[in-house]
Amino acid sequence: MLYHALGKTGLNVSRLCFGGLTIGPLQSNRPLAEGAAVIRSALDAGVNFIDTAELYGTYPYIRQAISGRKHDVIIASKSYAYTYDDMRQSVETACKEIDRDYIDLFLLHEQTSRMTLKGHADALAYLCDAKQQGIIRAVGVSTHTIDVVKAAALMEDIDVIHPIINCKGIGITDGTAEEMLAAIALAAIDCGKGIYAMKALGGGHLNSMAQEAFAWILAQQGISSIAVGMQTIDEVILNTSIFSGQEPDKQLWNKVSNVPRKLLIEDWCIGCGECAAHCPMKALTITNDKAHVDSAACVLCGYCGAYCPEFCLKII
Repeated sequence: MLYHALGKTGLNVSRLCFGGLTIGPLQSNRPLAEGAAVIRSALDAGVNFIDTAELYGTYPYIRQAISGRKHDVIIASKSYAYTYDDMRQSVETACKEIDRDYIDLFLLHEQTSRMTLKGHADALAYLCDAKQQGIIRAVGVSTHTIDVVKAAALMEDIDVIHPIINCKGIGITDGTAEEMLAAIALAAIDCGKGIYAMKALGGGHLNSMAQEAFAWILAQQGISSIAVGMQTIDEVILNTSIFSGQEPDKQLWNKVSNVPRKLLIEDWCIGCGECAAHCPMKALTITNDKAHVDSAACVLCGYCGAYCPEFCLKII
């Protein structure tokens, strides 16, 4: 496994970051022992970086997976909190549930514009204080927008940016892949920010061309690590071999890449609209008192499921 410096944070992260979303309740909802075993298999293969978020509900998996080596793993988490006290609670919850007295990276989750960055100023102030106190090591933002990458690049308090980027530009809400790469270059090369990418496979849309998509993202300058969601040990074996520069096993490649994924909307949906209101891709609409998904726009993040009062949304 290759390792790169994450900007000026002093952290050296594996090129492959374990994306924690997919094993949790918003997606595959693996049993605790099974999900923890998937994470451990990645750690055994040289991955030292895990990305999660308060929303994902995966802290118990991480806690069990890192037992016995909890200070050898770099963990990034995220919260939507926008007040000082709520962000403090988010960080304290992460530390308690993962069973560590610090979290390496803590990010403002899913910032959509410069205005939302301003609206989270109090939460950012807490993260800066927590960094001074050693409760976190670095402060960051995650985003699907070029605008936020450019704005965060110029913010002294931001150490790390977690943007969406893939060869087709899927999920970038305000421009193209080329424009996002230019913003990443500004942040990483000109401003020294640490960059770790998300959605290299476009939320599953690029699974059929995954080898090409991974080769493309690994060739981009300024990106220290790429977070990839993994649900099975087979996926871990395949991805760690690719990110280690090895030729992947063709049989395993076909087995993993041919698994279809989609957003399931159960028949008992009442059309309340909570999912559509919280969909970052605007891929959900309410028609005839039921939610409907635009599969071309959906990046299979599963965030909508966290807001469904009837528990009728899930990634399968």
